[in-house]
Amino acid sequence: MKIVLIRHPEPLIAPGICYGRLDLALNPVGLEKASTIAANPSLNDVTRIWTSPSQRCRIVADILGDTLQIAPMVDPRLQEFDFGEWEKKPWDDVPRQALDRWAADPVAFRAPGGETGQALIDRVTAFHRELVEAHEDCAIVSHGGPLKVLIALLRNEPLDLLAPAQPIGSTIEVSCR
Repeated sequence: MKIVLIRHPEPLIAPGICYGRLDLALNPVGLEKASTIAANPSLNDVTRIWTSPSQRCRIVADILGDTLQIAPMVDPRLQEFDFGEWEKKPWDDVPRQALDRWAADPVAFRAPGGETGQALIDRVTAFHRELVEAHEDCAIVSHGGPLKVLIALLRNEPLDLLAPAQPIGSTIEVSCR
């Protein structure tokens, strides 16, 4: 089974602003990259496209779907981490003590009104189980957080929620048995 993991390209938001669940379109550079992603040869033989419901992912998935003639399947478990009240705030405005608590325990920490790292892990793990059972060559368009969890699960590697995410606008191919 071949799985092509695609992190959405650059969203339409100013640098330094916290966004996770915030629904954003792609900026002009991101739109251009979305078309380039659709031409990636790793997508050959893909029979299903999964996507987060977020605009920045749906745009890419729709372009892939048009190119590959496959209707994308939307799955809310592929949404980005929910930062709650931090969404739309400059990172510089988030209290340092809160960021330190998050860094100390990213699995249990919850931003006000947001979700825990464990909630992210749980929903992506449920998606992963179904993905492996289906055993189809597929593409998944999602975000840094969910893709980080999914890559660790697919590769049977330890998960580190604070490790760097797959770069924005990039494609990673993973083979599974």
